[in-house]
Amino acid sequence: MPQLNIDNKEVTTAAGSTILEAAKSLGIYIPTLCHSDGVEHYTSCMVCMVKDRVTGKFLPSCTAQAMDGMDIDTTSDEVIGLRKKSVELLLSEHRADCEAPCHLVCPAGYNIPLLNRLIASGNFIKATALSDDQTKNEPLWCINCPGYCQNACRRKKVDTEISIKNLQIYISYPENKSGNNPEVTGSQQEKIPARPTRKNKRFTSLTGKMTDNELNEWLKECEVDNKRFSAISDIESARHEASACMHCDCRASENCDLRELGEKLALKNPSGKLVNSVAVKKINRKANLIFENAKCIKCGLCVRLCEDSTTEPALCFINRGFVTILSEPLTNSFEDVLKSKTKECIEICPTGALSWFKSDPANEIKL
Repeated sequence: MPQLNIDNKEVTTAAGSTILEAAKSLGIYIPTLCHSDGVEHYTSCMVCMVKDRVTGKFLPSCTAQAMDGMDIDTTSDEVIGLRKKSVELLLSEHRADCEAPCHLVCPAGYNIPLLNRLIASGNFIKATALSDDQTKNEPLWCINCPGYCQNACRRKKVDTEISIKNLQIYISYPENKSGNNPEVTGSQQEKIPARPTRKNKRFTSLTGKMTDNELNEWLKECEVDNKRFSAISDIESARHEASACMHCDCRASENCDLRELGEKLALKNPSGKLVNSVAVKKINRKANLIFENAKCIKCGLCVRLCEDSTTEPALCFINRGFVTILSEPLTNSFEDVLKSKTKECIEICPTGALSWFKSDPANEIKL
């Protein structure tokens, strides 16, 4: 059984164990993005790098075996620097928004995309509860706001921005049938600051410049009938207008390993993005699955998870080198893949590349 030091702590581990496993037994955290217990190891992301002080070599801890006499360093500036470079490389081609533009510019920080999803699905009870939770039962900041959200709305680049202010006002003041001019008393008006101060922002990845064809990919999540309403006066007009939202935020914004690692390493979103493939949204309505390739870091976890499947097609790598991407097999439609392993693949994905299209079958709000 090999004996080694990790961050000056001695550990004896089973033969064949990895450095990552040995570190875990000591309670030492090493970040990973392409590793998952129970899935065959495959070094891809390189964010789990450590240094063996004995040889001076840098090793991927998720695959490198723990050897007798090793003296492993996981926390030095040199090691952290390598991890930062690895994550920066992943982010350089991560053409995805953690938060939608409307959410980012909202001075009050209202979760506009989630509210739109709830309204579009007809879930007005949860939409009202979300609005109450965000406003803390005080008057809505949207009343005094000039509409930063609508100015930033990405739908504006396709045709007309979503009537976000009126949707928010209608949900907060459903008794106001016009949807545009709620009655607010003088005492209430004093409580509404012109530009409220937002909380500190989290790390946020941005898509970068998009082509017209890429913008049109976002229309895949919108309703086909294309009914639009600038004034929101009833449930029907609210649902139709909310259904026109292109959902350019990330469904995994609160559960993304890449985003969390970006925060821990105090990284900034790269100013320029590498484009190795156009941003595409693929929807499997049979499996209630959506795949966004621009959010994929090509860790291969979903591929390895399904590599033994003989009963249905699964995702695989296509192309070579810089333009390698994940896709359905060339002989199959995306609606044919992952029929029985949808949940497992979504849960193992370290980003929001694979997500539930509408909602989690367990009725959790993962929209």
